[in-house]
Amino acid sequence: MKKKGISIVISCYNEGKNVELAYIVLKKIIRSEKTYHFELIFVDNGSADNTKEYITKLAKNDNLVKGIILSRNFGPESSTQAGFDYANGDAIIWYAGDMQEPAELIPKFIKKWEEGYDSVIGIYTKSEDPWLMKFLRMSFYKVMKGIANVDVPVNSSGFGLYSRKVIEAMRSLPEKYRFHRGIRAWVGFSTGFIKYERRKRKIGHSSYSLKSYFQHAERSVFGFSYLPLDLLIYAGLFLVVCSFTFIISYIIFFLLFGNPIKGAVTILVAVVFFGGINLLALSIIGKYIQVIMEETKARPTYIVDTIINK
Repeated sequence: MKKKGISIVISCYNEGKNVELAYIVLKKIIRSEKTYHFELIFVDNGSADNTKEYITKLAKNDNLVKGIILSRNFGPESSTQAGFDYANGDAIIWYAGDMQEPAELIPKFIKKWEEGYDSVIGIYTKSEDPWLMKFLRMSFYKVMKGIANVDVPVNSSGFGLYSRKVIEAMRSLPEKYRFHRGIRAWVGFSTGFIKYERRKRKIGHSSYSLKSYFQHAERSVFGFSYLPLDLLIYAGLFLVVCSFTFIISYIIFFLLFGNPIKGAVTILVAVVFFGGINLLALSIIGKYIQVIMEETKARPTYIVDTIINK
C-alpha cells in the first residue's frame, strides 16, 4: 500500500539561527512516523540574514527538504500561501520557523486527521509572550469572533494540519488580501482542535512589530467583516434622529422663550463633531476601496526567486 504523503511547511523570516534546529526536531518526528512519506518545505520570505543559505544547504543535502526562496518579503500570509501552493502531500502541516509552537504535537495532529477531520487547528491556552502581545491577541480574537462573518476560534494559531481538499479549496479563492485564519474558517469542512501552550522564543528576536500586528488585524477586519460599514449606517441614522429632535426642540423653545442658544461655541462644536464623523466615515469607506483596489490589480500574492529540490 502506498504511503500517505504529509508536507510540513516551515515559514521563515530572519530565522537563520532556527532553521537547522527546526530541521533536526522535525526530522526526529519524521523518523518516528514511519507509515507516512514526508517532505519539509522551508519558505524564506525575503530574509535579510543567512536564512536562505541554511535552507539551500539543507535542501542540497536532504532530498526530503524543498526550499522556496521568495524574491522579497511579501508578508507572513504570502509565505504560508507559497508553501501551500508547492506542497504535494495528502495533508499539509504549517509550522512557524521561530519554533514557539511545540513540534512534538505533530503526531497528535496526524492522529486527529486520521480520525476523519479535514482540518486540525492548534488552540493555545497559555502563551509566554509579553503581556501586551497576549492582551492584544486575546482582544483581537474576541472582537473578531463578535464581528466577523466567519467563526474564527479565540486563540487559534496558524499551527495546524489541513487535508488536501481543504488546501485546494483555500487555493481556489482568488483574493489577494488574504487572512488565512479567516479563509480556513470560511471554506468550512470538519475541524478538530488541539490545545497547547505556546512557548517563548529561545533563539533570535521576533520580526513581528506592534505595527505588523495592527496591520494584520486591519487585514482581517476589512476582509471578513462589514460591521464598520454597518456602524456608519447606524451612526448616520442616530445623528439624523438627533438632528431632527434638536431642530424641533429649538423651534419650540424659540417660539416660547426666544433664542435659547447664543454664541459661536455651539456652532463650532457642531462643525467639529459632524466633520469628525464625516472624516471617520470616509476613512472606513476608503479602507474598503483600498481592498477592492488591491484585488482588481490582480498582482500575485508572492514571487518565487528560487526553488531548490522541485
